[in-house]
Amino acid sequence: MTKSDIPPTHTINPIDQPPDSDAPTAAMLKADIDSGASGDKTEVFDPGMAMLGTCEEASGTPLTPAQLAWARRQETFHRWKNGLKTGIAHHKRDGFPITFVGFIVFVGVILVSGISMVRT
Repeated sequence: MTKSDIPPTHTINPIDQPPDSDAPTAAMLKADIDSGASGDKTEVFDPGMAMLGTCEEASGTPLTPAQLAWARRQETFHRWKNGLKTGIAHHKRDGFPITFVGFIVFVGVILVSGISMVRT
């Protein structure tokens, strides 16, 4: 068996939601989102170019633990407010693209009609 030149990837492994903390960090907020706790993405690692809170730290005003705790609460509040356990991303269904398929059929009919008019 040959050795692969492609390094192993860990982005497909599920991410666990971090526990509650009295002093949350920006990494915990990102882990909340990556774990699917906010209900708007599947629970896998998302490698971001700039981590959450980087802009605030660069400007000299890093987020306080109270601001991070509020942000963590807001990320998960709407999901649990309506009793939803997961978002549409977790159901693995995006629906049938009716508008897109309709547009493609419409363009096809126009092209066929135009070609048939030119030939006759």
